[in-house]
This record gives sequence, C-alpha cells and structure tokens, in this order.
Amino acid sequence: MSQQKKLLIIDDDPDFVEGLKSILVAAKYSVDAAHNPKDGFQALQSKHYDLLLLDIMMGRGAEGIMLARKLNKDPKLREIPVLIITGIREQIAFLFPGQAVHPHFMPIDELVEKPVEPKLLLDKVSELLQRAQARKAQVK
Repeated sequence: MSQQKKLLIIDDDPDFVEGLKSILVAAKYSVDAAHNPKDGFQALQSKHYDLLLLDIMMGRGAEGIMLARKLNKDPKLREIPVLIITGIREQIAFLFPGQAVHPHFMPIDELVEKPVEPKLLLDKVSELLQRAQARKAQVK
C-alpha cells in the first residue's frame, strides 16, 4: 500500500480549516494546518508535503497570492501542487475554476470556490496528487 499523503492547509479561518481537515482526515490523508502565510511557509520549508491547500485572502489582503508567488521562486517548493480555495475568484482574474485569464498572474494548479463541497474537494485533491505522481514518474 502506498504511503499516506501529507497535505498542508494555509487559511486564517480556524473553523474552515477544521472543516477541511475533518473531510481530508476521514479520506485517510495526513493533514497539517497553518493559520497564516508565515507559519505556512516555515512548515513547507521544514517538512515534505504532497499538496498545499491555500487561501488567498489572509492578513492584510491577498497574502495567499504573495505566498504562491514566493513558492514558485523556490526550486524545491514549486514542485508542490497548489489548490487554491477562495471566495474571491472574480477579483483575482479567474473566470472559471482553474482557468486563468492571465496564466502567469499566480502559479497554481487548481482553484475552487468557498464553500467547497466535500466530494469536489476530494476529487480535486486526488486529481492533483495523481498529476504530481505522473510528473515525477516522467522525470525518472
């Protein structure tokens, strides 16, 4: 059996994080959480994660966007798939989930809107993990 996948949630809404975490843990994922971008970035640097679930609006504004851009500049961290979970799709230049108007505006793999249905969340997580696995297999 394959090793349990490790996920990190970075979102400043503790209730939302607990909801996501309970869905993901029930689906047999190992889940850590950080409630601000700074702690989240430190967690990403200190542990290996297979997937990042990231909120956009945190702290003083769109700190999730700044974190996504920071991750993209790091050769190791840019390999982690990023699932944005947000309520502000139209304000960040996305017309449809996962389809950027400006593809280089923010480096992400998928985007879903809050509130996210549990089945959609699990489908997106599974899909991103499979894509990441396929990319790794191609590199070898």
